[in-house]
Amino acid sequence: MSKKVIITGTGLGGLSTALRLTTDGYQVEMIEKYHQAGGRLNLLEKDGFKFDLAPTFFSMSYEFKELMEYCKMETPFEFLKLDPLYAVHFEGDKRNYLIYSDLKKLAAEFREVEPNLEVKLKKFLTQTGNLFHDTENIIIKQNFNSLLHYATQLMRVPLKHGPKMFYSMWTELSRHFTSFEVKVILSLVGFFLGSTPFKTPAVYTLLSYTELVHDGYHNVKGGMYTIVRELLKELEKRGVTIRYNTEIKEVESTDGKVSALIDQHGNRYTADLFVINADAASFRGQVLKREKFSEKRLDRMHWTMGPLTIYLGINGKVENMYHHNYFLRRNFEEYSRKIFTNEIKMDKAYYYVNIPSMHNPEYAPPGKESIFILCPVPELRYKPDWSDGDEIADGIIRDLGERTGIDFAGRTESRTVLTPVEWEKMFNLYKGSGLGLAHDLDQVGGMRPSNQDEELNNLFYVGASTTPGTGLPMVVISSRLVTERINKIYGSVHQK
Repeated sequence: MSKKVIITGTGLGGLSTALRLTTDGYQVEMIEKYHQAGGRLNLLEKDGFKFDLAPTFFSMSYEFKELMEYCKMETPFEFLKLDPLYAVHFEGDKRNYLIYSDLKKLAAEFREVEPNLEVKLKKFLTQTGNLFHDTENIIIKQNFNSLLHYATQLMRVPLKHGPKMFYSMWTELSRHFTSFEVKVILSLVGFFLGSTPFKTPAVYTLLSYTELVHDGYHNVKGGMYTIVRELLKELEKRGVTIRYNTEIKEVESTDGKVSALIDQHGNRYTADLFVINADAASFRGQVLKREKFSEKRLDRMHWTMGPLTIYLGINGKVENMYHHNYFLRRNFEEYSRKIFTNEIKMDKAYYYVNIPSMHNPEYAPPGKESIFILCPVPELRYKPDWSDGDEIADGIIRDLGERTGIDFAGRTESRTVLTPVEWEKMFNLYKGSGLGLAHDLDQVGGMRPSNQDEELNNLFYVGASTTPGTGLPMVVISSRLVTERINKIYGSVHQK
C-alpha cells in the first residue's frame, strides 16, 4: 500500500519533490498559502500584461533534465539560451557592456579598461571550474547526517581550494583583474543573490564558471511560469491535488512524529510523512516554536536581500536595451557594504531590468512592452517601514528614463510595486528576505538547516533555506536530496 505525503508549499522545490515522490509510488497531496502555485517562480497578470514575478533566468539547466529523467518524462518546456547573457550600464558611461559567454567577444567589450582580458579570464575560469567540479558532488549534491559527516566531506575537497574560504570574493577577483568594471560585473552574481562580494567567501567565484562556461544562462519559451504550468499538468495526471489559500499554522505531533498539520481554519491534514517547502529555519521557529529558531536567534542569522520589485506595462516598444540589464554606479563598495543594513540612501539605487516581452511577445499587447525591475534593498529587520516604497520606485523609474532616454513614467499603462512587506505576506518570506538564508560559511552544507527535522522523524524540508541553497537549480537538487532521505527511510514503492 502506498504511503501518503503532504507537501506544504508549491514552489519549485515542492513541485519537484512531488514529481519525484509520485514517481517512487507515493500518494501526494499539496497545500499552498498563495492563490496559485509556483512560490517565487510565479506570474503576475494585470491590465493585459504579464510579468515573471521573480526569477527571470537560471543556470545549470541540466538539473531540470535530471529531474525529468528521474520522473520518466520528456522535458515539457523549451530552454532559451541567453546570448548575450546581459548588458551592464555604469552611471556616466555612454555605452553598455555586453556580457558574452564567448570569451573573445567578452574581452573585446573591455579592451579599453582591461587589456589582455581573454588570457586573464581563461586562467580565472580554469581555477573556478576546478573548484566547481571538485565540490559539486562532495558538497553541493550531498546530504549530511551530522557536522562530523560534513567535516569529513570537506576534507575530501583538494587542499588548494581551502584558502578561498577565508578571504572575500572581491579579494580573489582583485588578484586576477585590475579594472573596476570587470571586478564589479563578475561579482554581480553575489550582489543580486543578496550578499556582497566584500563579505561573500572567495569560494563563490565558482559561480562565474557556471555563468560563463559551464552552462550559461537560460530562459524558457513562453515565460518562466511555463515551468510551473507544465509541472502542474504532469502532477494532475498523477492524481496530485492542491489546496490553495491554505496556510499551515500548527503541527500536531505524537511520539516523535507529526500526526497532523493544522491550517488557519483549524482543518487537520494527516499523512504518513510531511515535506515543508517553506523556509526551513523560520518554519522551525514560527510554527514549531523551537527555541533554537526563536525570532531573536533568527534575527542573528544572515539573511539575503529584501526585494523591491516594480512591474510596468508601457505603451510602445523599447529600443537599445536588452532582455536583461543591470544599472550600476561608481560607488560600488560603499553601496554594497551599506545597502542591506539601510545605512545609505536609496535615491541612487542599483537595479536590474528585465523585458520579458522581448523573449515572449505574448507578455504584452501588440506594440507594448512588459518591464520588470528588481532593486535589492534592506529586509524588514533593518527597514520595517516601507511607506516610501512608491517614492523609491518613482526614483528608480525616473533614473532608468534618464539613463536610457525612454520616458518609462510617461508611457506607463500598468504599474505594480511590491516591497519586502508584500513579499513577506505573500510567501511567508522571513522578514521579507527575498532568497532566504544567505550562504555564509556557517550557513552552508552541513551548517544549513537540515532537510530532515531534528525531533520529528517523519518531517522533511525542501527549498532555498535548506541544503544545498538558493536558486532554481539548487532547489531542484534540494528535491533530489530530500527524496533520497525519504526513500532511505521509507523505501521506493516502485522499482526504477
